[in-house]
Amino acid sequence: MSVIISSVKKKPHWLQWWPLMLFLVLSIAGAVWLWQAWPQVMMKSILWQREVNQQMSSLLKAVAADPAKAGGSLLIFSFLYGVLHALGPGHGKIVITTWLATHPSKLKSSIGLTLASSLLQGMVAIVLVVVVLTLLKLPARQLHLSSFWLEKGSYALVGVLGLLLSWRALKKLRMLMRKPTFKTFTPHHVHNAQCGCGHQHLPTQAQLQSGEDWRARLMIILSMGMRPCSGAIMVLLFSKVIGVFSWGVISALAMAAGTSLTITSLALLVHSFRQLAVKLSGNATPVLWKQVGWTTLALAGGIVLLVAAVTLWISAVPTGRGLRPF
Repeated sequence: MSVIISSVKKKPHWLQWWPLMLFLVLSIAGAVWLWQAWPQVMMKSILWQREVNQQMSSLLKAVAADPAKAGGSLLIFSFLYGVLHALGPGHGKIVITTWLATHPSKLKSSIGLTLASSLLQGMVAIVLVVVVLTLLKLPARQLHLSSFWLEKGSYALVGVLGLLLSWRALKKLRMLMRKPTFKTFTPHHVHNAQCGCGHQHLPTQAQLQSGEDWRARLMIILSMGMRPCSGAIMVLLFSKVIGVFSWGVISALAMAAGTSLTITSLALLVHSFRQLAVKLSGNATPVLWKQVGWTTLALAGGIVLLVAAVTLWISAVPTGRGLRPF
C-alpha cells in the first residue's frame, strides 16, 4: 500500500522560535552589561552586605533584650534578606537554570529541587556552627575555614555534575545518530512519527531520560545546598556569642525560606520558557532532529557547568580575602 503525502506550505520553521531567540538575545545583552558593570556591582554589594549585617546584629541584640517584641522583626528581616540575597549572582542559580533550560523536567520536580537545596543550605550552616563551635569547641576562624572548604566541595560537585550531563548527552547523541534498522519493510512506505506502522523509529523521551536522573538531581541538590550561606553563618555566630542561639537557628531557617522563594520563582520562569520552546517547535521539525537539538542543548549545559565549576574553584578564597565573581 502506498502512502500519498501532500505537501502543505508552512511558515519557515525558525519564525516559530522567535520568543526563545528573543529571550536568548536579552540574556546575552544582560550578561554583557553585567560583565562590564561587575566591579561596581561588587562594591555596591559589599556596602549593602555591611549595612545588612549591622542591621541584623542590632535585631539580634534587641531579641536578646526583649524576644517577644523584636522576634517577629528579626524573622521578617531574615526572610527578606534571603529573598534579596538570592537575587544576586550565585552558583546555585547557575546550576538550577542550566539544568531546567537544557533538560526536560516536571514542574513539581523543579520546585522540589529548589526547596530541597535551599533547606539543605540552611541546615548545613546550622550543623556546621553546632559541630565546630559547640561539639569541637574550635575558634571562629576554624568555622570560616570549614565553610570555605564546604564551598570548594560544592564547586567540585558542580564540575562532576557538568561531566555527568556532558557524558550522558554524548551517549544520547551517539544513539540518535545511528541509522534505525527495521525488521520489516513495506514497499513505498514512508516511515515517520505518525505513520502508524507499529515500529519504534526513534527512542522515546522516557528512554532518553535514563535511570541516572536521580543521580543528577541528587548532585544538583548537594552542589547547591552544601555551600552554607554566609549571612546564616554570621547570624548563627553572633547569636551564639550573645546567648540567643535558638533565635539564630530560626533566623537562618527564615533566610533559607526567602532564598527558596526567589530561586523557585527563577526556576518557574526558566521552566515556562522551556515549555514554550517545546510547544513552538510543534511537529514542524522532524522528530530525530528535534531530539538531536535538545540533546545538543543538554551537552551545552554540561559544558557551561564545567566552565563555571573551574571558574568558581579558582576564584574561591577564604572569607574576607578579596572579591569573588560569584
